[in-house]
Amino acid sequence: MNEVNRYEGRPTVEQLENEIKRREMARTSRAKLWGGLRTLIIFAAAAVLLTTFLLPVIRVQQSSMAPTLMEGELLVILTTGEVERGDIIALHHHDKLLLKRVVAIDGDWIDIDEDGIVIINDKQLPEPYLSELSRGSVTIALPLQVPPNQFFVMGDSRETSLDSRQKDIGTIHKERVIGKAIVRVWPFMRIGIVR
Repeated sequence: MNEVNRYEGRPTVEQLENEIKRREMARTSRAKLWGGLRTLIIFAAAAVLLTTFLLPVIRVQQSSMAPTLMEGELLVILTTGEVERGDIIALHHHDKLLLKRVVAIDGDWIDIDEDGIVIINDKQLPEPYLSELSRGSVTIALPLQVPPNQFFVMGDSRETSLDSRQKDIGTIHKERVIGKAIVRVWPFMRIGIVR
C-alpha cells in the first residue's frame, strides 16, 4: 500500500507526453507570433521608407488644379524618373507644397495669347484637361524661353492659379521638384491614374 501511495500524486506517462506536446505547441506558437511580428515590423519600416523617399503620399491643399485635382484628394508622387510636358508635379515654393502642370520644358519657347491659348515652339499646346481657357494674371514678359534645367508650370484652373506666369514664382528649377503625381488614391470614387 505504501508503494501505491508513493506514485499517487505523480503524473502518468500519458499526462507527461500531453504536457510536452502542450509546451512544444506553445513554443511553436510563440515562434510563429514572433516571426509574424518581425515580418510586420519589416513591412512597416519598408512602407515608411517607400512612402517617405520613393512614393510619398500628399494631400491636395489648393484648388489651382481643378477640375483635374480637387482639394482633399490624396496623391501618390513618384520621386524618380524624367518629368515631361503634361506631367503634374509637386514642388516646393516658399515652404509650401504646390501642385502644377508642366507646360514647357527647358529650351521651349512659350507664349500665351489673349484668349489663354498656350503656344509652345510656335504650336498650340493641346490641353484637353482644361474646363475653360483663361490668360489669367501674367506678370512676366512673354514670349519666354525656358532656361536650362527648369520648367514652366501652370495650374489647370488658369483664371486663379498662381504659377510660372507670375514673377513671384517664375520658372521652376528641377531641384525644387519633389516628383510627379501618378495615382489618386482618395476619394474612393476618383481612384486612378492622374493625367
